[in-house]
Amino acid sequence: MKRRIVIADDEPITRMDLKEILTEAGYDVVGEASDGFDAVELCKKLKPDMVLMDIKMPLLDGLKASKMINEKNYAGCIILLTAYSDKDVINEATKAGVMGYMVKPIDEKALIPTLEIAWSKQSEFDSMKQNVEAVKGELETRKKIEKAKGVLMRKEGWTEEEAYKYIRKLSMDKRCQMVDIADIILINE
Repeated sequence: MKRRIVIADDEPITRMDLKEILTEAGYDVVGEASDGFDAVELCKKLKPDMVLMDIKMPLLDGLKASKMINEKNYAGCIILLTAYSDKDVINEATKAGVMGYMVKPIDEKALIPTLEIAWSKQSEFDSMKQNVEAVKGELETRKKIEKAKGVLMRKEGWTEEEAYKYIRKLSMDKRCQMVDIADIILINE
């Protein structure tokens, strides 16, 4: 599957060169923007896999646009392109959550490996985020069931095991998850 890319750079010639390099390398350039605002809007609409973003652009610079895109989860990953390599800019890029940083002029030999590594790291990061969300969901479910058991133990004078068995049996009888039964017990409390 081709990776879908948005290019954001205020220099039309740079966009054209990048598009040519990417297209020849098998990427799908799905959009181009000449400022940060348009880059955010394009990403919102297209949800690309990657964004190549210049830092110095009119209306909204690439750092702020990158931060917005990452906060709203509008794109897979962002690679910043810039003529500047000072420490402050690099620190701001890190805070914006970008996956890569390249100093212009950009050549194909450096660009393609950078894109592939950034994509790989983004995929790892996404997998970790999904795992964290799954664990959070499981923890929340367990907390609700524990609270519901506590309510039953207090109200009915049951042991923890009796309360758990009651919730589990009701869950099976009603063909729903134990957390749904726990929610009902907690609502009735």
